[in-house]
Amino acid sequence: MTVLHPHEPTVPVPTAPRQDHHITERALAVLRIAFGLTFLWAFLDKLLALGFSTGRDETGAVDRLGDAAWVNGGSPTEGFLAFGADGPFQGFYNSIAGAAWADVLFMLGLLGIGLALTVGAAMRLACGGGALLYVLMWTVVLPPENNPVLDDHVLGAITLVVLALLAAGDTWGLGARLARTDLVQRFPVLR
Repeated sequence: MTVLHPHEPTVPVPTAPRQDHHITERALAVLRIAFGLTFLWAFLDKLLALGFSTGRDETGAVDRLGDAAWVNGGSPTEGFLAFGADGPFQGFYNSIAGAAWADVLFMLGLLGIGLALTVGAAMRLACGGGALLYVLMWTVVLPPENNPVLDDHVLGAITLVVLALLAAGDTWGLGARLARTDLVQRFPVLR
């Protein structure tokens, strides 16, 4: 970059390149990986009922790999959508709670988004899908408990959009490598 001074001859003066962009790229990569691991953890917890969000009974006792585990016939959507939904979309969410197609789509979404974010591949699809999932989860309970509009789901959706726009999969991920493939160049949505 050159700097021109108004009262001096117009001789370009080179400036030092910014060194902090590497720190920013790494910070975005850490944020991307952290979001990916939260999606993967949600998938594993619902798949196996590990006793965190899934696998506790009414008394709070943990039943790991019990009836709540998706692998044992539990539904990853039923509890929250049937009993936690509130607001203008409650009827809709109650009607799909526990539906096999909703369970499969939800679990595939968690797994796919989590894997893609963690490895930095297909960021546009993963971040778009993750943002949509966050917005849908936000609409399950409206208005949010602690703020009339915003909650962590909205902030998560915004963060995923930013990660996609800034190509956060390129640092410590497969994004840059995959961007050079014929398939991704032909279909940029796979970037």
